[in-house]
Amino acid sequence: MGNDLSIWTLVLDASVIVQAVMALLMVASLVSWAVIFKKGRVISHSRRQADQFETAFWSGGDLTALYRSIETKGRAGTGEQSIFESGFGEFSRLRQLGTPTDQLLEGSRRAMRIAQMREMDRLERNLAMLATVGSTSPYVGLFGTVWGIMSAFHNLGNVQQATLAAVAPGIAEALIATAVGLGIAIAALVPLNFFNSRVDATLETIERYGSRLELLLAEKTVAAAHGGQHDG
Repeated sequence: MGNDLSIWTLVLDASVIVQAVMALLMVASLVSWAVIFKKGRVISHSRRQADQFETAFWSGGDLTALYRSIETKGRAGTGEQSIFESGFGEFSRLRQLGTPTDQLLEGSRRAMRIAQMREMDRLERNLAMLATVGSTSPYVGLFGTVWGIMSAFHNLGNVQQATLAAVAPGIAEALIATAVGLGIAIAALVPLNFFNSRVDATLETIERYGSRLELLLAEKTVAAAHGGQHDG
């Protein structure tokens, strides 16, 4: 009976409803793995870019020169670089317009908050899909199992003698749907928890950087008001 209990055989011998449930679970699995690989690349790229930017930012160089070098590359940054581009860019624009100090800092602070929200949306994008797959797959599989067991017992009405051997294959075919649903849920929830922890850590780092940049811009404004120059 070893071949009869192979997963492939159980799926092929299952009822149409159970097979449809299995197909739906396979589609959900493919979608979740696509999200996992894409999100892994996004987070890895964000970490590399953050390391490069932090090295340049905290090297003690001129902030205006750093901003211009980023502008020259022509690529929108992520993470702390995105906060810097938005905050310092708005700060420079308002200062050229002769905006009062309080409005100058408020404008750059507002630009940084908007950039933080964009980063949050970017990092959390598609994570809800993983959560949905992880939370619903067991129930979808359970539906297939319940339906399969109902069909197995219904078919017993067509036989003269009800035995375990008669009902066992149908139950085994039905239970495979629950097993697959649980496997897909685990495969989605484990990466989801990992990504959530990385996203939370990244957002905390971005928020701390925004506060530091805000202090630097305030110092720069005070220094400029007193006729000094402070770009670090």
